[in-house]
Amino acid sequence: MALVVGVAAACGGSGSDVLTYDEFKAQAYQEPDTGAYVLNGDELVESEAAMQDLYDRYLDSVAAAADRADGLGTAASNLIVNRVGGADDRWSAATAANLTYCISQSSFGSRYATVVSAMNSATAAWEATARVNFVHATAQDGNCTSRNNNVVFNVRQVTTTQYLARAFFPSSSRKSREVLIATSSFGNISPWTLTGVLRHELGHTIGFRHEHTRPESGTCFEDNNWRALTAYDASSVMHYPQCNGTQNGDLVLTNQDKAGASALYP
Repeated sequence: MALVVGVAAACGGSGSDVLTYDEFKAQAYQEPDTGAYVLNGDELVESEAAMQDLYDRYLDSVAAAADRADGLGTAASNLIVNRVGGADDRWSAATAANLTYCISQSSFGSRYATVVSAMNSATAAWEATARVNFVHATAQDGNCTSRNNNVVFNVRQVTTTQYLARAFFPSSSRKSREVLIATSSFGNISPWTLTGVLRHELGHTIGFRHEHTRPESGTCFEDNNWRALTAYDASSVMHYPQCNGTQNGDLVLTNQDKAGASALYP
């Protein structure tokens, strides 16, 4: 999550503002250990091919915005779910009921218990409002890597100043289904907490996009590959505060977040 530091969202409006592919890709951070890209602060792009596809969708979004300006199209005014291939990016009911994960004992070291506690609290927030069930598979914590197929995803620590944490979407391949927590998340990140950051990141893991990509935000546009589940919510746990967000304390689920999660996983 890029609450303090991160990559700017790709924006474009008039033809002169449209980014080239190289300019678009230059906004992303490429993780040295995974080779994956991170765009929009904490959203995973698995490969160069996926980055090119995302750029093509960005161009489509710019064209759609131009059509709306000319009166040729309409904008959605109504939490939002990611879309892939025209379908909601969500888990099946069976998988959603058993979202297993491990927490890397070796990478977190003395911080392991802190992460276990924060994950327990963050997962509980989503479980209380949607039919999802996160399961900490403690037996896998000693071998907690992206190559462990005994869990849906893994949680490990990284050293970077590019984000506080980053996650993935349900459509991600197993090798990319990781929640990565930067060492900076254990410092002073007030008014947020590690639990709050993980509430946001876990929203991505079950399919939710950044709320501020909606036109109502007026800034930080990413793309139009989403479907509205509720009316726009500037206080959403999925809304960056620096993108005209109005949630000033820790990152908590709003009533709109709860309604959207319940609608996607009833």
